[in-house]
Amino acid sequence: MLIDQSVLDSVVEIRTPWLTDVVVVITNLGGTVASLVVTSVIVLALLARRHRAEALLVGGAMFTGQLVMSLLKLAFGRARPPEPERLVVEVTHSFPSGHAMMSSILVCVVGAVIVRLAGPRWRNPVVFAGLALWTLAIGLSRVYLGAHWLTDVIAGWLFGAAWAGLWIWAIVKSSRNPALERRLP
Repeated sequence: MLIDQSVLDSVVEIRTPWLTDVVVVITNLGGTVASLVVTSVIVLALLARRHRAEALLVGGAMFTGQLVMSLLKLAFGRARPPEPERLVVEVTHSFPSGHAMMSSILVCVVGAVIVRLAGPRWRNPVVFAGLALWTLAIGLSRVYLGAHWLTDVIAGWLFGAAWAGLWIWAIVKSSRNPALERRLP
């Protein structure tokens, strides 16, 4: 797409060594290892407080989201931006961006957990803005590094939000049904 090449050309022009170092840190905060660690900590904390439905929401959405994202990459099979514009080594397909999709899922389900469980201090718009900025920074870092086209990242955010929305809907629906709630782990 024309917009993809135009955006890639623009980010290549603004690259500097120090900015690239910062962006690499940001992108790693949205990587598989970081997402697994954050998800595990959240799930374990929720289970320790006996919030089984919310733990299932976070863990289930992230685990199945990883599978869905991998299948989408195989189904679309889109090539990544070319080298030397690409500053990272990637072996999977480009569409959708996994970093954008998984950070979007995590942000959405954590936001839902905050709405369900947290007190007013945590339901502050600043908290939700921080979550949104986190996934935004991760997605844009992928474009800056040439790991993805802009449309890969936008699709990742949209697929992630949709997948999280399905999980949130399912958990809310099951929570309203006492027979299903008893079956949750």
